[in-house]
Amino acid sequence: MNVERALRLTAGTVVLLSLALAHYLSPNWLWMIAFVGVNLLQSAFTNWCPAMSIFRTFGMKDASCCSDSSICCSGK
Repeated sequence: MNVERALRLTAGTVVLLSLALAHYLSPNWLWMIAFVGVNLLQSAFTNWCPAMSIFRTFGMKDASCCSDSSICCSGK
């Protein structure tokens, strides 16, 4: 699994979990969904979010556009 997939998996899980908690416990859990949304929005512009740094710390690699990791796809 790469960083981008882990980020999407984590964001989706947090959103669904927050929806369930808001439904069964307290509407205040909707703030967690807003937090996830704001983080995803700012990461679209900055290409950085705290979760990505954490996943990289755990050794996850960034996604590569190539099937052969020995070839650079950055267009250089």
